[in-house]
Amino acid sequence: MNDHQALVRKITIKGMDKEFAVAAENYVDKEQQPNNLLNLQIYYLFSKNGKNDIGEAPRILDSDLVEFSRLQIEKFIQSKGYLKAKVTDSIVVKKKKANLIFTTAEGPMYRMRKIDDSIADPKVRALYRGNRGKFSHIQPGGRFDTDSLAFDRDEFFQIMKRNGYFDFYRQYINFEYDTTFNSSVVDVRTVIDNPFDKNGHPIYRINNTLIRIAESNGRISGKADTIQVDSQFRFVDYSHRFKPKTVTNYVFQKKGDLFDIDKQTLTTSRLSELNVFRNVPSPTYTKTADSTNRLNSQIDIVPLKQMSDRVEGEFLLSAGKYGYNVGNTFTDRNLFKDAAILQLKFNASILYDNGRAGGSTGGVENQDFKIGANLIYPTIVSPFNFAQPGKYGVPHTTFSTNYSLFFQQGLVERTSFINSITYDFAETGRKLHSITPISIEFSKGVIDPTARQELLNENFFSYIYLIGRTVFTTGSQYSFQYNGNELTTYDNFIYFKGSIDVGGNWLSGVTSILNTPRDTLHQRTLFGYAFAQYAKEETDFRVYRSLGGERQFVFRFDAGVGVPYGNSTQLIFEKNFYAGGANDMRGWLPRTLGPGQFNRSTAYGPPGTADKPSTGDVLRARLKYLDQFGEIKIVSNAEFRYKIANDFFGAVLRGALFVDAGNVWRIHKESDNPGGQFSFNNLGQSAAIDIGTGLRFDVGFFVFRLDAALKFKDPEFSGADQWVLINHFNELFHSGTFKNNYFTNYGDSYNFMQLNFGIGLPF
Repeated sequence: MNDHQALVRKITIKGMDKEFAVAAENYVDKEQQPNNLLNLQIYYLFSKNGKNDIGEAPRILDSDLVEFSRLQIEKFIQSKGYLKAKVTDSIVVKKKKANLIFTTAEGPMYRMRKIDDSIADPKVRALYRGNRGKFSHIQPGGRFDTDSLAFDRDEFFQIMKRNGYFDFYRQYINFEYDTTFNSSVVDVRTVIDNPFDKNGHPIYRINNTLIRIAESNGRISGKADTIQVDSQFRFVDYSHRFKPKTVTNYVFQKKGDLFDIDKQTLTTSRLSELNVFRNVPSPTYTKTADSTNRLNSQIDIVPLKQMSDRVEGEFLLSAGKYGYNVGNTFTDRNLFKDAAILQLKFNASILYDNGRAGGSTGGVENQDFKIGANLIYPTIVSPFNFAQPGKYGVPHTTFSTNYSLFFQQGLVERTSFINSITYDFAETGRKLHSITPISIEFSKGVIDPTARQELLNENFFSYIYLIGRTVFTTGSQYSFQYNGNELTTYDNFIYFKGSIDVGGNWLSGVTSILNTPRDTLHQRTLFGYAFAQYAKEETDFRVYRSLGGERQFVFRFDAGVGVPYGNSTQLIFEKNFYAGGANDMRGWLPRTLGPGQFNRSTAYGPPGTADKPSTGDVLRARLKYLDQFGEIKIVSNAEFRYKIANDFFGAVLRGALFVDAGNVWRIHKESDNPGGQFSFNNLGQSAAIDIGTGLRFDVGFFVFRLDAALKFKDPEFSGADQWVLINHFNELFHSGTFKNNYFTNYGDSYNFMQLNFGIGLPF
């Protein structure tokens, strides 16, 4: 910045009604609005030779732009009913920093006295008068506001377009207003003219529809599949990949219907939601050559490539532990030529430990391998007629089969096989339902023989039962989601998702009727296997608040409870809740928090030495990532999100500040998890808290996330010792008495900071 230049640092609006003063600042030219200090520093740090590559270039005072801004503010306040308002500007510069001051002399506020209309076409007049009360923002006695007039124009234009008036334009609607009175009042008249040389506005109906599908590269060449479907639809497919009904089911403008712009938009939206087309523009219309006021329409579609493959990953790093989560999804978008989607998914998670307690030299701590297939139909495949293709979304039926393998070094290998049918459909644009009427699960655990004997010696029968049993069960699930369509916006809204999972009731009835045998634990069996019976509920409630621009505050409350009953005394291993990880308690690794005030360093008895580990050391190492679970989960998160830079090496850079609080708990007092029982009286003591900050790199088609979280309150300790970050801040990046004592008792390092790398937002 040169010596004769000044940096705009402040805008002051004086003399203006508070209702409009904040909005008036937006009419100041963008180049004269104060910089975000952080973005400005990023610009100075990364930009070279004055080239605005990253961050936000300094806003230098420009008198011409100040004058332009003054005129814009004056027009704005006049549009709000202060027709005689005048705005003046002044500039105060101190130490090369400029304060722009805009002073308003508002004058009298004009109100509307009389409102009438002059509409030549009687049908249009009837339509206007019949709907005006539903949409109009201009009323006698109200403030004269040209924005309200523009709103009325747009609203009635849409009404005309919904009622067959294909040839109607906004320019036909005008407003006349008389301000010749001395009492600051305005008479307003809505004028709607007829087309030139016509006695009225014509109404159009839909005639024939041509559907033309190009190749995935957009070309239209070669021989096409051509089918005359019925009296309305002609189907021409150059890709040779689709059946006509794939498109015709979602064309909502039928032959003989009035032209309706809402049905046109609905057609485009639903065809796009099939996720098999790359480009679905609005239909084009051609008037028929006769005088019948009919419209032939044409829909040109470019399909996506039929095959695609997507790779996702996440990396975890904490002290001597590190790991990764890698996933791959292969998609065939048009199976059987009717937009059925086949997804083949693979996911592998591995966690390494450089030096485990119990005498291990380190290596793989645990592995989680999953593979599955989903076949998704864009309709409800059911003998019952519900949720047909329509106004609020594309319904889906998903046939799913999944296999998973979990391996914990030196302890257990668990496999599970799940098959299900799920229906997803929208009740409204905001309300989504998901119903899984049947889910069949078979899971089996094989415990390492040495580990099994050690657990028996210490009377840890519940862990043998939890991770080592074979279970066959059937279940049903239902979930409801509200406002999921708002998650990518910066509006003010609430989000809710609730789910219910119930299992084993049908098998309970069948085995009771058949009087099947019971096992040694007195559980009913079917085909020689005990079945699980349980009920589980989880609720995800969020509040999103816009703080202006791309700044947002989000609060989330996530709670759940699972209850075994009937044929079960414990939940299935996979149905329990766990805390920690990149999406809830970010200061802890997955499966390393709770339950409650359970303390792993003391729960298994006194420690041994590096040369001679105790039995407790061995059990502590074997049960790591498996003994910290609960039937109850309560987690809350508060996060402030803001934009840092529009262009950070090709990505939009955003930041976040967050606080996470919560834990998991056992329903009953369990000897295996001392201190882990849920109690309202002890909720504050047993809850964990972490604080942190993060960066989000938005490259358009995905968001790459880096979060750094610090343990603030750790419930495994007692009393004031829980506030670890306050009491031991000096050991944040260095070892000291606290960390040394923890390592002696726990056989592992205490890490205040947890880094999480991931794809997508945490919630």
